[in-house]
Amino acid sequence: MSSTIRRISLGVDWLDYAMLGGVPRGNWLLITGEPGVGKSILTIQAAGANVDAMPVVYVSTETKFFDVVRQAKQFNIDLSDAVSLADVLAGKVKDMKTNLVVIDLFGLARQYRELLRASEEEGKSRAKSPLSMEVVMASIEKAYETLGVSEEGKVTKDVLVIIDSLAPMWAHAPAMARLITYRLRQRLYRGNVTVVMTNQFAPTTGMTFGFGAEHIADAIIHMWIEQPEKKKEIERWLIIKKARLTNHYRKAMKYEIEPENGLTLIEPSIEELRKWFDQYGGKQESSEE
Repeated sequence: MSSTIRRISLGVDWLDYAMLGGVPRGNWLLITGEPGVGKSILTIQAAGANVDAMPVVYVSTETKFFDVVRQAKQFNIDLSDAVSLADVLAGKVKDMKTNLVVIDLFGLARQYRELLRASEEEGKSRAKSPLSMEVVMASIEKAYETLGVSEEGKVTKDVLVIIDSLAPMWAHAPAMARLITYRLRQRLYRGNVTVVMTNQFAPTTGMTFGFGAEHIADAIIHMWIEQPEKKKEIERWLIIKKARLTNHYRKAMKYEIEPENGLTLIEPSIEELRKWFDQYGGKQESSEE
Protein backbone atom coordinates (compact mmCIF):
# COMPACT_ATOMS: atom_id res chain seq x y z
CA MET A 1 0.00 0.00 0.00
CA SER A 2 3.08 2.29 0.13
CA SER A 3 5.35 3.11 -2.75
CA THR A 4 8.34 4.33 -0.72
CA ILE A 5 8.30 2.36 2.54
CA ARG A 6 7.65 -1.35 2.52
CA ARG A 7 5.06 -2.17 5.16
CA ILE A 8 3.94 -5.35 6.87
CA SER A 9 0.16 -5.81 7.15
CA LEU A 10 -1.44 -6.42 10.53
CA GLY A 11 -4.21 -8.44 8.91
CA VAL A 12 -6.84 -5.86 9.91
CA ASP A 13 -7.75 -3.62 6.98
CA TRP A 14 -8.92 -0.61 8.97
CA LEU A 15 -5.85 -0.68 11.23
CA ASP A 16 -3.60 -0.93 8.18
CA TYR A 17 -5.31 2.17 6.77
CA ALA A 18 -4.73 3.99 10.09
CA MET A 19 -1.00 3.11 9.84
CA LEU A 20 -0.71 3.99 6.15
CA GLY A 21 -0.45 0.35 5.15
CA GLY A 22 0.97 -1.39 8.22
CA VAL A 23 4.22 -1.61 10.18
CA PRO A 24 7.34 -0.39 8.33
CA ARG A 25 9.66 -3.29 7.50
CA GLY A 26 12.22 -3.72 10.27
CA ASN A 27 10.23 -1.79 12.88
CA TRP A 28 9.20 -3.06 16.31
CA LEU A 29 5.50 -2.77 17.18
CA LEU A 30 4.40 -3.07 20.80
CA ILE A 31 0.74 -3.89 21.52
CA THR A 32 -0.28 -3.12 25.11
CA GLY A 33 -3.55 -3.76 26.88
CA GLU A 34 -5.30 -5.48 29.75
CA PRO A 35 -6.47 -9.09 29.45
CA GLY A 36 -9.43 -9.56 27.11
CA VAL A 37 -8.79 -6.71 24.68
CA GLY A 38 -7.66 -8.96 21.82
CA LYS A 39 -3.89 -8.57 21.77
CA SER A 40 -3.31 -12.22 20.91
CA ILE A 41 -6.05 -12.16 18.28
CA LEU A 42 -4.35 -9.20 16.60
CA THR A 43 -1.03 -11.07 16.52
CA ILE A 44 -2.74 -14.12 15.03
CA GLN A 45 -4.34 -11.95 12.36
CA ALA A 46 -0.92 -10.47 11.57
CA ALA A 47 0.56 -13.96 11.27
CA GLY A 48 -2.25 -15.10 8.98
CA ALA A 49 -1.88 -12.06 6.74
CA ASN A 50 1.83 -12.63 6.14
CA VAL A 51 2.55 -16.35 6.36
CA ASP A 52 2.05 -16.98 2.63
CA ALA A 53 4.46 -14.20 1.68
CA MET A 54 7.25 -14.46 4.24
CA PRO A 55 8.59 -16.66 7.05
CA VAL A 56 6.88 -16.08 10.39
CA VAL A 57 8.20 -17.02 13.83
CA TYR A 58 5.40 -16.99 16.42
CA VAL A 59 6.52 -17.10 20.06
CA SER A 60 3.72 -17.94 22.49
CA THR A 61 4.99 -17.68 26.06
CA GLU A 62 1.58 -18.30 27.65
CA THR A 63 -0.26 -20.86 25.48
CA LYS A 64 0.42 -24.14 23.71
CA PHE A 65 1.09 -24.58 20.00
CA PHE A 66 -2.24 -26.33 19.52
CA ASP A 67 -4.13 -23.47 21.17
CA VAL A 68 -2.62 -20.91 18.79
CA VAL A 69 -3.69 -22.94 15.75
CA ARG A 70 -7.15 -23.60 17.21
CA GLN A 71 -7.77 -19.96 18.10
CA ALA A 72 -6.71 -18.88 14.61
CA LYS A 73 -9.32 -21.23 13.13
CA GLN A 74 -12.03 -19.42 15.11
CA PHE A 75 -11.25 -16.33 13.06
CA ASN A 76 -11.06 -18.06 9.67
CA ILE A 77 -7.26 -18.10 9.72
CA ASP A 78 -5.67 -21.38 8.71
CA LEU A 79 -2.36 -21.96 10.49
CA SER A 80 -2.62 -25.74 10.36
CA ASP A 81 0.59 -25.99 8.31
CA ALA A 82 2.54 -24.51 11.21
CA VAL A 83 5.38 -26.52 12.75
CA SER A 84 6.06 -26.62 16.47
CA LEU A 85 9.64 -25.93 17.52
CA ALA A 86 9.24 -28.67 20.12
CA ASP A 87 8.69 -31.16 17.29
CA VAL A 88 11.68 -29.75 15.41
CA LEU A 89 13.95 -30.16 18.45
CA ALA A 90 12.60 -33.67 19.01
CA GLY A 91 13.56 -34.62 15.46
CA LYS A 92 9.95 -35.18 14.37
CA VAL A 93 10.10 -32.72 11.45
CA LYS A 94 11.97 -34.13 8.48
CA ASP A 95 10.78 -31.92 5.63
CA MET A 96 9.88 -28.27 6.14
CA LYS A 97 6.90 -27.29 3.99
CA THR A 98 5.73 -24.26 5.91
CA ASN A 99 6.59 -20.61 6.47
CA LEU A 100 5.50 -20.70 10.11
CA VAL A 101 7.29 -22.01 13.20
CA VAL A 102 5.46 -21.70 16.51
CA ILE A 103 7.56 -21.59 19.68
CA ASP A 104 5.41 -22.44 22.69
CA LEU A 105 6.03 -23.44 26.30
CA PHE A 106 7.08 -26.95 25.32
CA GLY A 107 9.55 -25.71 22.70
CA LEU A 108 11.03 -23.26 25.18
CA ALA A 109 11.38 -25.97 27.83
CA ARG A 110 13.14 -28.30 25.39
CA GLN A 111 15.45 -25.51 24.18
CA TYR A 112 16.18 -24.68 27.82
CA ARG A 113 17.32 -28.25 28.46
CA GLU A 114 19.56 -28.13 25.40
CA LEU A 115 21.12 -24.86 26.58
CA LEU A 116 21.69 -26.35 30.03
CA ARG A 117 23.55 -29.30 28.54
CA ALA A 118 25.63 -27.01 26.33
CA SER A 119 26.47 -24.66 29.22
CA GLU A 120 27.55 -27.57 31.41
CA GLU A 121 29.81 -28.93 28.67
CA GLU A 122 31.33 -25.51 27.92
CA GLY A 123 31.44 -24.20 31.48
CA LYS A 124 29.24 -21.21 30.67
CA SER A 125 26.64 -19.56 32.87
CA ARG A 126 23.23 -21.21 32.78
CA ALA A 127 19.97 -19.71 31.54
CA LYS A 128 17.78 -18.74 34.49
CA SER A 129 14.51 -20.35 33.31
CA PRO A 130 12.76 -21.68 30.17
CA LEU A 131 11.17 -18.24 29.79
CA SER A 132 14.40 -16.24 30.09
CA MET A 133 15.53 -13.95 27.31
CA GLU A 134 18.46 -16.25 26.48
CA VAL A 135 16.14 -19.21 25.89
CA VAL A 136 13.63 -17.18 23.87
CA MET A 137 16.41 -15.81 21.66
CA ALA A 138 18.05 -19.20 21.18
CA SER A 139 14.65 -20.60 20.21
CA ILE A 140 14.04 -17.83 17.68
CA GLU A 141 17.46 -18.42 16.17
CA LYS A 142 16.69 -22.15 15.94
CA ALA A 143 13.44 -21.23 14.17
CA TYR A 144 15.45 -19.11 11.70
CA GLU A 145 17.63 -22.13 11.00
CA THR A 146 14.58 -24.38 10.59
CA LEU A 147 12.99 -21.93 8.15
CA GLY A 148 16.22 -21.60 6.18
CA VAL A 149 16.47 -17.83 6.60
CA SER A 150 19.81 -17.59 8.40
CA GLU A 151 23.34 -18.03 7.16
CA GLU A 152 26.42 -17.77 9.38
CA GLY A 153 24.38 -15.97 12.02
CA LYS A 154 22.84 -13.48 9.57
CA VAL A 155 19.15 -13.32 8.64
CA THR A 156 19.09 -13.43 4.86
CA LYS A 157 15.36 -12.93 4.18
CA ASP A 158 12.51 -10.78 5.43
CA VAL A 159 11.02 -12.35 8.57
CA LEU A 160 8.10 -11.48 10.84
CA VAL A 161 8.69 -12.32 14.52
CA ILE A 162 5.73 -12.27 16.89
CA ILE A 163 6.22 -12.47 20.67
CA ASP A 164 3.03 -12.94 22.71
CA SER A 165 3.83 -11.90 25.35
CA LEU A 166 6.96 -10.25 26.73
CA ALA A 167 6.01 -10.20 30.42
CA PRO A 168 6.95 -13.82 31.30
CA MET A 169 10.52 -13.13 30.16
CA TRP A 170 11.17 -11.06 33.27
CA ALA A 171 8.73 -12.73 35.68
CA HIS A 172 11.73 -14.12 37.60
CA ALA A 173 13.31 -10.65 37.89
CA PRO A 174 10.83 -7.76 37.39
CA ALA A 175 13.45 -5.15 38.25
CA MET A 176 15.50 -6.34 35.26
CA ALA A 177 12.70 -5.78 32.73
CA ARG A 178 14.22 -2.74 31.07
CA LEU A 179 17.67 -4.34 30.75
CA ILE A 180 16.15 -7.57 29.42
CA THR A 181 14.18 -5.79 26.71
CA TYR A 182 17.20 -3.71 25.71
CA ARG A 183 19.21 -6.91 25.33
CA LEU A 184 16.38 -8.47 23.36
CA ARG A 185 16.38 -5.62 20.87
CA GLN A 186 20.16 -5.56 20.64
CA ARG A 187 20.29 -9.26 19.82
CA LEU A 188 17.19 -9.53 17.61
CA TYR A 189 17.31 -6.28 15.68
CA ARG A 190 17.89 -6.61 11.94
CA GLY A 191 16.73 -4.35 9.12
CA ASN A 192 14.78 -7.19 7.55
CA VAL A 193 13.21 -8.53 10.77
CA THR A 194 9.87 -6.96 11.72
CA VAL A 195 8.77 -7.60 15.30
CA VAL A 196 5.25 -7.51 16.73
CA MET A 197 5.13 -8.02 20.50
CA THR A 198 2.50 -7.79 23.21
CA ASN A 199 2.66 -6.80 26.85
CA GLN A 200 0.07 -6.81 29.60
CA PHE A 201 -1.27 -3.47 30.82
CA ALA A 202 -2.38 -3.09 34.44
CA PRO A 203 -5.58 -1.01 34.64
CA THR A 204 -5.06 -0.55 38.40
CA THR A 205 -1.73 1.24 37.98
CA GLY A 206 -1.99 2.49 34.41
CA MET A 207 1.32 0.82 33.59
CA THR A 208 2.52 -2.14 31.60
CA PHE A 209 3.68 -4.94 33.86
CA GLY A 210 7.42 -5.04 34.48
CA PHE A 211 7.83 -1.28 33.94
CA GLY A 212 6.90 -1.62 30.28
CA ALA A 213 8.80 -2.12 27.08
CA GLU A 214 7.94 1.13 25.34
CA HIS A 215 11.58 2.18 25.15
CA ILE A 216 12.42 -0.50 22.55
CA ALA A 217 9.29 0.06 20.41
CA ASP A 218 9.17 2.01 17.15
CA ALA A 219 5.37 1.92 17.29
CA ILE A 220 2.83 1.41 20.08
CA ILE A 221 -0.80 0.38 19.83
CA HIS A 222 -2.66 0.62 23.13
CA MET A 223 -5.91 -1.30 23.62
CA TRP A 224 -8.35 -0.98 26.53
CA ILE A 225 -11.86 -1.71 27.81
CA GLU A 226 -13.80 1.44 28.67
CA GLN A 227 -15.02 1.49 32.31
CA PRO A 228 -16.91 -1.83 32.31
CA GLU A 229 -18.21 -1.30 35.86
CA LYS A 230 -19.81 2.00 34.87
CA LYS A 231 -20.99 1.09 31.38
CA LYS A 232 -22.02 -2.47 32.34
CA GLU A 233 -20.82 -3.76 29.00
CA ILE A 234 -17.59 -4.52 27.19
CA GLU A 235 -16.57 -1.56 25.03
CA ARG A 236 -13.14 -1.96 23.43
CA TRP A 237 -10.97 0.86 22.10
CA LEU A 238 -7.48 1.21 20.69
CA ILE A 239 -5.23 4.09 19.78
CA ILE A 240 -1.90 4.32 17.96
CA LYS A 241 0.27 6.13 20.51
CA LYS A 242 3.27 6.46 18.23
CA ALA A 243 4.61 5.07 14.97
CA ARG A 244 7.94 6.04 13.46
CA LEU A 245 8.03 6.58 9.69
CA THR A 246 4.24 6.83 9.79
CA ASN A 247 1.86 9.78 9.83
CA HIS A 248 -0.64 7.63 11.71
CA TYR A 249 -4.30 8.22 12.55
CA ARG A 250 -4.49 10.19 15.80
CA LYS A 251 -7.94 9.37 17.22
CA ALA A 252 -9.12 6.40 19.27
CA MET A 253 -10.90 3.66 17.35
CA LYS A 254 -13.73 1.60 18.78
CA TYR A 255 -13.81 -2.06 17.79
CA GLU A 256 -15.38 -5.39 18.62
CA ILE A 257 -14.09 -8.95 18.46
CA GLU A 258 -16.34 -11.02 16.23
CA PRO A 259 -16.23 -14.78 15.59
CA GLU A 260 -14.74 -15.49 12.15
CA ASN A 261 -13.85 -11.81 11.60
CA GLY A 262 -11.57 -10.92 14.50
CA LEU A 263 -11.10 -7.22 15.25
CA THR A 264 -14.04 -5.40 13.64
CA LEU A 265 -14.29 -1.60 13.43
CA ILE A 266 -17.28 0.17 14.99
CA GLU A 267 -16.13 3.79 14.83
CA PRO A 268 -14.93 5.83 13.06
CA SER A 269 -16.18 4.58 9.70
CA ILE A 270 -13.92 2.62 7.40
CA GLU A 271 -14.49 5.41 4.87
CA GLU A 272 -12.87 7.94 7.23
CA LEU A 273 -9.81 5.74 7.61
CA ARG A 274 -9.61 5.20 3.84
CA LYS A 275 -9.67 8.97 3.41
CA TRP A 276 -6.84 9.23 5.93
CA PHE A 277 -4.82 6.77 3.92
CA ASP A 278 -5.63 8.46 0.61
CA GLN A 279 -4.63 11.83 2.06
CA TYR A 280 -1.39 10.76 3.72
CA GLY A 281 -0.52 7.44 2.11
CA GLY A 282 1.84 9.04 -0.39
CA LYS A 283 3.53 11.17 2.26
CA GLN A 284 5.84 8.98 4.30
CA GLU A 285 7.14 11.52 6.78
CA SER A 286 7.42 10.32 10.36
CA SER A 287 5.15 11.63 13.09
CA GLU A 288 8.04 11.16 15.53
CA GLU A 289 11.17 13.22 15.73
